[in-house]
Amino acid sequence: MPKIKHQNASVYGIDLGKSTFHVVGMDKTGVPVQRAKFTRKTIFNFFEQAPAALIGMEACPGSQWFARKLLAMGHRVKIIPAQFVKPFVKSNKNDTLDAEAIAEAVVRPTMRFVKIRGEDQVDMQALHRIRSRLVSNRTQLINQMRALCLEYGVAIRIGAGVFKIDLPRVLADEANDLSPNMRRILADLFDDLAVIEARTATVTREIEAHAARDDVACRLLTVPGIGPLGATALLAAVGDGKQFSKARDLASWLGLVPRQHLTGGKPTLLGISKRGNPYVRRLFIHGARACMIHLKSVRDRFGNWISKLKLRMHPNKVVVALANKIARIAWVILNKPGALYERVDPAYA
Repeated sequence: MPKIKHQNASVYGIDLGKSTFHVVGMDKTGVPVQRAKFTRKTIFNFFEQAPAALIGMEACPGSQWFARKLLAMGHRVKIIPAQFVKPFVKSNKNDTLDAEAIAEAVVRPTMRFVKIRGEDQVDMQALHRIRSRLVSNRTQLINQMRALCLEYGVAIRIGAGVFKIDLPRVLADEANDLSPNMRRILADLFDDLAVIEARTATVTREIEAHAARDDVACRLLTVPGIGPLGATALLAAVGDGKQFSKARDLASWLGLVPRQHLTGGKPTLLGISKRGNPYVRRLFIHGARACMIHLKSVRDRFGNWISKLKLRMHPNKVVVALANKIARIAWVILNKPGALYERVDPAYA
């Protein structure tokens, strides 16, 4: 492939692919001055020789690694959520037009960007995704074994804990209608369940060990409703939280605020928006629900606030409101070195 010369572009838009990359360069006035197609081997050679410029790309698998490589070359790199690029695509869709739309979107003053993550954040996020998959596999396996037992008229109680107690009893009971083949199949599946749980426990211990070593994670653990999973998942997703100018922005990014529909000056608040990272939001919701169950209102200002809120709101709304408050407190801890959550008696709050 002949070497592609630079055309003194100040902004580049890259449409990322698995093996091919389409690049559109624009000058300071926004006029496209260069369109090119590269392979994975040649694109870095191009940007190593290019003058420092602003480079935009869509958030997708590989974009974080690509951004870190370009940052090391001296370029400014910004990652844009794909839904914010779509309005800039003109006419029909193709890779070159996508790259041009990215170049136009990246210079917009009101555009929102994805924070570039470090390798430690990516590694921690991978552990959380692996654990989430293992937990999902465990649930699927238990449901499958329970359904197979029902085919022979054997009903097992709901819940992973009681299932692990009941199934060995069912397999040992010769009076039920399970066939010899089905007993063997269920025994093999139960062994698979033990392997999945052992692997899940190993990953969980690795996450907890990282939380114990990290100063920010330890400070996040002082907040009721945030455990090692929630603290490390939040750090992996948002890092230092500097991309959020205020606490409510983090809660909004997590989707813990109502969706708004306003027309004719008449606002309508709907259910929560459920935007942002669904995994972190789920951990915060579960943590808030645990607070509602276990937090003593007479010993913590959270408990006093929850008790008052439960008098006028549905419990599910209280859970979401508490998760929103926990997210705001977490933002303060992320942005203020040494900040902790101090549990104050309600009488002295």
